[in-house]
Amino acid sequence: MRADIIKIVLTVVLCLSCFQCEGFAAGRDQYVDNVYGEGDFPLAQKGNLAALYVDSRDYTGVVRAVKDLQADIKRVTGETPEIAQDSTNPQKNMVLIGTIGKSPVIDKLIEGRKIDVTQIKGKWESFLIQVVPEPLPGIEFGLIIAGSDKRGTIYGIYDLSAQIGVSPWYWWADVPVERKDALFIKPGKYLQGPPAVKYRGIFINDEGWALAPWVGEKFGGFNHEFYVHVFELLLRLKANHLWPGMWGKYFGDDPMNPKLADEYGIVMGSAHCEPLLFNNDPGAGKWTAEMGPWRYDTNRDNICKVLDKTVAERGQYENVYTVGLRGVHDTQMTGGENIQEQVALLEKVFKDQREILTKYINKKITDIPQVFIPYKEVQDYYDSGLKVPDDVTIMWSDDNWGNIRRLPNPEDKPRAGRGGVYYHYDFHGGPRSYEWLNTSPIQRTWEQMHLAYRHRADRIWIVNVGDIKPMEFPISFFLDYAWAPETMPAESLPEYTKLWAKQQFGPKYAADIADILTKYTKYNGRRKPESLAADTYSLSNYREAEIVVNDYYKIADKAEEIYNSIPAEYKDAYYQLVLYPTKACANLNELYLAHGKNLLYAQQGRAGTNYMARRVKELFEKDAELSNYYNKEMAGGKWNHMMDTTHIGYTSWNPPRRNRMPRVREIDVPAAAEMGVAIEGSDKWWPKESSDAILPEFDPYNRQKYYIEVFNRGQAPFDFQVKPAQSWLSVTPAQGKIEKQLRLWVNVDWQMVPTGTNRAALTITGPDGKNVTVQAVVKNPESPKPDMVNGFVESNGCVSMEAEHYTKAVETEPIKWLVVPDLGRTLSGVTPVPVTAKRQSPRSNSPRLEYNMYLFGSGTVKVNVYVCPTQNFLNTDGLHYAVSFDDEPPQMVNIHENETVPDWQYPPYWNQAVSDNIKILVSEHLINKPGEHVLKFWMVDPGVVLQKIVVDTGGVKSSYLGPPESFHKQTAVASASGD
Repeated sequence: MRADIIKIVLTVVLCLSCFQCEGFAAGRDQYVDNVYGEGDFPLAQKGNLAALYVDSRDYTGVVRAVKDLQADIKRVTGETPEIAQDSTNPQKNMVLIGTIGKSPVIDKLIEGRKIDVTQIKGKWESFLIQVVPEPLPGIEFGLIIAGSDKRGTIYGIYDLSAQIGVSPWYWWADVPVERKDALFIKPGKYLQGPPAVKYRGIFINDEGWALAPWVGEKFGGFNHEFYVHVFELLLRLKANHLWPGMWGKYFGDDPMNPKLADEYGIVMGSAHCEPLLFNNDPGAGKWTAEMGPWRYDTNRDNICKVLDKTVAERGQYENVYTVGLRGVHDTQMTGGENIQEQVALLEKVFKDQREILTKYINKKITDIPQVFIPYKEVQDYYDSGLKVPDDVTIMWSDDNWGNIRRLPNPEDKPRAGRGGVYYHYDFHGGPRSYEWLNTSPIQRTWEQMHLAYRHRADRIWIVNVGDIKPMEFPISFFLDYAWAPETMPAESLPEYTKLWAKQQFGPKYAADIADILTKYTKYNGRRKPESLAADTYSLSNYREAEIVVNDYYKIADKAEEIYNSIPAEYKDAYYQLVLYPTKACANLNELYLAHGKNLLYAQQGRAGTNYMARRVKELFEKDAELSNYYNKEMAGGKWNHMMDTTHIGYTSWNPPRRNRMPRVREIDVPAAAEMGVAIEGSDKWWPKESSDAILPEFDPYNRQKYYIEVFNRGQAPFDFQVKPAQSWLSVTPAQGKIEKQLRLWVNVDWQMVPTGTNRAALTITGPDGKNVTVQAVVKNPESPKPDMVNGFVESNGCVSMEAEHYTKAVETEPIKWLVVPDLGRTLSGVTPVPVTAKRQSPRSNSPRLEYNMYLFGSGTVKVNVYVCPTQNFLNTDGLHYAVSFDDEPPQMVNIHENETVPDWQYPPYWNQAVSDNIKILVSEHLINKPGEHVLKFWMVDPGVVLQKIVVDTGGVKSSYLGPPESFHKQTAVASASGD
């Protein structure tokens, strides 16, 4: 599948000719076909299979991977090819596999100039795949897979597996393999590598609720029988690095774990709180109370003893060693009276740990891979002057919510150890844990990892993936991007998703599945499921909560439609990768909508209150039903416990022990009928309220329709009738019977409305002749006419604009504006590139986005700018942008103003920014007169990602996502394609 992705990405890069042919690229570069073409190598044809050759003297991991290729060919064709090792009996067609300098056959091909490996020799994890006629005596046709090193060869093997149709997720997500009678390799030379990021991998974490019970049930514990499945998955994804699970367990407890990791080709590492691969978690049993406190200033000798023992046992294998020290199991280091003493203590830790490494590893210390991770409070030590040895990689962390905290300054001298990134798709901590489903859109991952890559943080990338499942899609993306970020610009992201879907489910539904994956992760990214509440989305303003739920159900219904159409063998994979997360999230969002309505209805005394209470219970039970099917029935119960993670009923950051249904209200409904009226845009009801019931304004630009809800406060039904005061106002339905409640829609006939602002009453008559009057305000200005608009038009006291709908993008070399599709909570994100550009001073010709708009009034307005919650990653005085109207001087805005408390202390400003997944900054501006105006958004610092701008002229109402986009007509200038 990586093949398809890289190909499509290459096609969108303007300077295609500057790229070396990527061997796994699709289309022209797709090297496997089912139909014979001239010069093709026949891997499988009418039951005749090419033999696979690997020398027994090659790496054990290479020999083992060849056996996987053998099994993969059988999965595809139903036939098992022969594996020849050290055979002197050549066959007509053979796949010759080996590592340069390790395989005599490959070396012989090089010496005989049958293959030219100068483009990969000596490089990290690179490989060549090439069809070669008569490569050796007795062989008519050969397919050569030659690797520059062990993993290079292994990646070449698995690349062929992927190209013939075996998904890397065939075991972990039960993706079926399409049967094919013939497999041909096209003539040509296909190259890959070296990867852009040297070490690329995942961190299994927070595994106590789902993965741990599953592993215990299936394998008896986190032993090698479990981990070999992880190793194979990583290699198929062209990853090479793993931080193992650490909750109450130690990777080395099973001696076969590190041994097999090394044989497979996985470089082991450990988390930020596990120095030199040692897990001090009390549950792991390696650090006991008898050893004293985990405190370096008073118990250095005992700490060094356990680290010494760990390196002695595991130093023979390929590892990346975490250096430094934190407290027991992800807590702050103890020792030292102040931060300067703690800095000095850490520098002593570095010295001692590096001495341990050289004691057991026969390399120069600068040649032993080491990483220092300034996670949480540890970054404060670094900022206070901590000296990290230059050969050690500094692995910068995000804030646990996908926003990278710090990156190397482009102007600083590059470190020998360079930089890395520790990223999160899962987090157990504040302000609210998120561990259930994928809530990390790849668009934000792309934007943040692009930022890291451009700032030289390219030595090690690790992503915390929780239980592995259900993070399959974002894991694939993270590792694909780490391999070749240059070939994956922002505009390729939609196609990437489509190709990933195609790899798992074939081409027929790939576009629809991609749309579902994109939208459900986007919707989840707005607010993580664990953080939802009855009042997250507005029940009364902009129909926000209803629209959110309806949007979820649109994709859930489509997902269900596809599920009912796909062949039976795809249903298990589809349920876990697409249908379950989509349906479960739609259901959960409806649950909170129903809960919100239940509370509102109880407050208003509606007869429908108790129905909504029952609906909450039904949806709560549906959540359990969906999870139970995933656990107990899907794939024959293979993934039991994987959906045990609780996600309903949080009262703090810590997950509840079991899902808890929100507390609902039930009321006693009187027997006699009583009419109540509610209107769109208000949570009040009439006739209780003494103030007028006034609908939001109607205008000819948006041509809105608004609702009135007539509801019963009693058990007996009643008849109602509505009479508009003007003929150009209509209500549907205008009469009828109310059992519990009914929504009426108010419309305007714009052919009949007089010019100007008009107000018309709608009189609703109910039982006993009692009535309620609702006012409709209809604004029909003389100008501008809808067909003459250039830009946005104010409506209901605001102008709401999606960032990408600018009227004009002003660019100054080298700075351009980049639209990242689907980044953010509503439409997309726009950001200046290159991300390493210097700070700009807003002036007449500097980079900016311009938004034309028509305002109907004058006076002070507020400009609300919605930006991604990006961290101050260069540790400056904050990231800035500027805003101005027309020719006024730009106002500078610091998105990190007054943010003095670090995020790891969970300050309120940070808690809100990450929970809401947005920052909303406000500036005030004076509008001198009604009419046409230009709002200018000026670039100051790179890294600011604009999602939306709302100009509040006095009418913005409370909501989570902000007002929906205003009416606009314009042709925008095309944006940049990226740096």
